[in-house]
Amino acid sequence: MSRASSRVSLADGYVLHQRPFRDSSLIVELFVREHGRLTVFAHAARGPRSRFSALQPFQPLLLSWSGRGEAGQLTGAEPSGIEPSGVGAGRVPPDHLMSAFYLNELLLKLLTRHDPTPELYDHYEATLHRLKQPGEPDVALRHFEARLLELIGYGLNLAAEADTGQPVRTDGHYRFQPGVHGFVIAEPGTRDAIAGEVLRRLAGGLQFDGESELQQARTLMRAALDHCLEGRPLSTRVVARELRAHARKERTG
Repeated sequence: MSRASSRVSLADGYVLHQRPFRDSSLIVELFVREHGRLTVFAHAARGPRSRFSALQPFQPLLLSWSGRGEAGQLTGAEPSGIEPSGVGAGRVPPDHLMSAFYLNELLLKLLTRHDPTPELYDHYEATLHRLKQPGEPDVALRHFEARLLELIGYGLNLAAEADTGQPVRTDGHYRFQPGVHGFVIAEPGTRDAIAGEVLRRLAGGLQFDGESELQQARTLMRAALDHCLEGRPLSTRVVARELRAHARKERTG
């Protein structure tokens, strides 16, 4: 939204986060296709008769707001009833919820307010659609992370070796170089070594071949994101780690 705009009606968007404000209102963080990430106030939004009952995460919405400056006033929120591939509205299954909240936290931590990114919005929506389906979420998350970094200006150079300029070899091994967002040649088996084939699959949005490749992609994307986050922690990582520890304790208890 342009900061000079006074009213927007029925814009495609999602709720990223919301928190209570005063007695019955909410401060809501939105991700809107044509307006980017923004903050709005939803007055009288808490309670069984609220006209903002549709403000739920991971559901496509049509959003309306008015006002100038950093935070406008939400005037309407209704389900859009449209999802990718025309499958209709769906919900993220419980075992994928943490992954979906992770997507939202990445957007909250890395996106600049009022900076439209329609391509990233479409990729976010498509990734949510994948998380609503059965199967492991890891592949979808890794490709979302790579696309997110590219679209905010921190893209990884997955095609060329940073130290030689030569094309990445699928039979080679590489180490991530944060300062150039690229890769230098590494010895196979060394710590954090990434197979060139993994870089090819990540660049092409392809499936990974087995747990080893997936783990390499996970390690790489974590290092790249940590560099961009500049030490800011991700709460969803902490919660996910605690849940895994609790599950292990339950199994061995």
